Amino acid sequence: MPQKAILVVSFGTSHADTREKTIDRIEEDIRSAYPDYALYRAWTSKMILKKLLNRDGIKIFNVKEAMEQMIADGVKTLIVQPTHVINGIENDLMQEDVKAYADSFDQITFGNPLLTTEEDNRLVIQAVAEEMQPDAKDALVLMGHGTTHYANSIYAALDYQFKDMGYSNIFMGTVEAYPSLVSLIKQIHAYHPRKVILAPFMIVAGDHAKNDLSSEDADSWRSQFEKEGFTVECVLKGLGEYPQIRSLFLDHVEAACQS
Repeated sequence: MPQKAILVVSFGTSHADTREKTIDRIEEDIRSAYPDYALYRAWTSKMILKKLLNRDGIKIFNVKEAMEQMIADGVKTLIVQPTHVINGIENDLMQEDVKAYADSFDQITFGNPLLTTEEDNRLVIQAVAEEMQPDAKDALVLMGHGTTHYANSIYAALDYQFKDMGYSNIFMGTVEAYPSLVSLIKQIHAYHPRKVILAPFMIVAGDHAKNDLSSEDADSWRSQFEKEGFTVECVLKGLGEYPQIRSLFLDHVEAACQS
């Protein structure tokens, strides 16, 4: 009967190819680093959980189901590590769901989402720059998710910080908020790149990466940049594939262990 556990909470993805390279790898790294802890998985997207069950017959716990399973398994000390990028709506709701079961545990500690401290921001920027290494003549445009939550301000702050750290050719935008594609196109025109490299700034390279970013649909980022006369290359690599990003999640688990 496990006494100690780590619950890894992700938004989830219906694309097995990117899941294996991202969420699965993050979980494997945590499992290897903490052999004394039982590892559990929960996903927060109701739509993805339903799709996987109906399409593939795969059942993945939501947060409440995972909490109930851990109680049944005798877990008393729990670390909850989200793979969320920001401290947004998904993270807030996840914490509420977990805290509802607090009386059944001796201790519950939350690890931070990817971008929580200024140091996190700096390390993530370095990870992206080193992983992608865009030529100075090219513009790397990153697609974040974006949210109505006030935490969305992190995306504009990161765009500024990329420039502040010397990466004048790396631009940050979002699918659903600010900075928008319209803002990005203006900035890229001013930069006059040889080509535009598009990449997701999300843990997985799933629906948004395959459809909103790189598809041939008229309204995809790729199509919109091509329409503006740019040569476009798409790199469909989720942040969870970057070793330095996975390492940062391990740091967040370790900080939760020590707190």
